[in-house]
Amino acid sequence: MTDTTEQKKIALVTGASRGLGHACARVLAARGWHVVAVARTVGGLEELDDAIQAAGGSATLAPMDITDENAMRQMCLSIQQRWGRVDLWAHTAIHAAPLSPAGHVDAKDLDRSIAVNLRATGLLIGMVEPLLRAAPAGAALFFDDPRAGQKFFGAYGATKAGQIALARSWQAEAAQIGPKVRIETPAPMPTAVRARFFPGEDREALTPALTEAERILSGA
Repeated sequence: MTDTTEQKKIALVTGASRGLGHACARVLAARGWHVVAVARTVGGLEELDDAIQAAGGSATLAPMDITDENAMRQMCLSIQQRWGRVDLWAHTAIHAAPLSPAGHVDAKDLDRSIAVNLRATGLLIGMVEPLLRAAPAGAALFFDDPRAGQKFFGAYGATKAGQIALARSWQAEAAQIGPKVRIETPAPMPTAVRARFFPGEDREALTPALTEAERILSGA
């Protein structure tokens, strides 16, 4: 049986069950990409799949935690065996720890922030890089949220800044040999993460995630 995704570009979206990741997956699928959607939330992935199929697109759902190193490695191996490459990796997965004074950061929240935002990102770069280099013009996409040093954003701000520092190092190292590494700063969007940080905010004044995904992926 012929794999109907063979001729499509392959996008890996980590953190695809909601927010900007969900929107990026939908935009890419609507443009004819096959999306490998990774997230812990099965329900969110199923809703994404429904939306993609309704628009005539295709996706492979990968319900797993990006901090599970063995699962991530097996997923990348499966991608390599099936398609041999990844054309775009959009990394939107993030742990948004509750706002807290620096002196009262919960140890579990700090550990989870480090595990998701830093450690998993660093390990995934090593796993996904060969797949991106196997593509004709492989690219990785990261999303900055510059909260480092702001009041009450200690755990989130520090680990998010660390994640982007990893991405910038990779960007500099890969400038001549690839893959292309892009770092974007999205406009404020009415996502669940932002609602946690800014409850009561007028969400009508924010940029819809789909609109922002269209803008960021305009060259994809």
